[in-house]
Amino acid sequence: MEKEVRAALYARCSTLDKGQDPELQLVPLREYCQRRDFTIAGEYIDNGISGTKDRRPQLDRLLEAARKRQIDLIIVWKLDRFGRSLKQLVMGLEELSSLGVGFISYQDNLDLTTPQGRLMFHIIGSMAEFERELIRERVKAGIENARRKGKRLGRKSVAPVEIEKIIHAHQKAPALSIRQLAAELGFKKSIVHKTLVNFKSGLLDECGYAAEHLGVH
Repeated sequence: MEKEVRAALYARCSTLDKGQDPELQLVPLREYCQRRDFTIAGEYIDNGISGTKDRRPQLDRLLEAARKRQIDLIIVWKLDRFGRSLKQLVMGLEELSSLGVGFISYQDNLDLTTPQGRLMFHIIGSMAEFERELIRERVKAGIENARRKGKRLGRKSVAPVEIEKIIHAHQKAPALSIRQLAAELGFKKSIVHKTLVNFKSGLLDECGYAAEHLGVH
């Protein structure tokens, strides 16, 4: 007898989707589960929430269910419904892989439970690494430009090891809110927020270095 596969469906409609009904995403996902004999363990819907938002309550609940091993598989309509950026998408999928939770993107024909899907994931991961390298190069170029102009370079007033700790904690668990990260690390919310804003915008590298002329104080 085959093991029951508990699938969780995730749908998101942003404020830019002009009143789109999340059922347009969920109906084909339900039909897909029926064809594959998957048990739908839950449906998580973020309605009217942009993919650029740090907080997506239902996605947070979904990932928490995955961490508690309450589901075996996550199914979404498209990749852009799940990840707000290439980096966040890869980190989210890496966490699911470490938890032993599968992932399927219906429209993209991406099934990470298959060898072909895992190969595609490695390709996506390589693209994310390329994107990170571009950001690092821009930061380094900004620092060198400041040096040539005789500007003083420095680190943030917060200790570099603490900056690294904040960034690495966010990378490990991108679904955590600013409040949750601050509580877990014992930092002020304002420090965590400012660090992540500067990091995501490319003004701060993973080691906490930045040029003063880039606006990091």
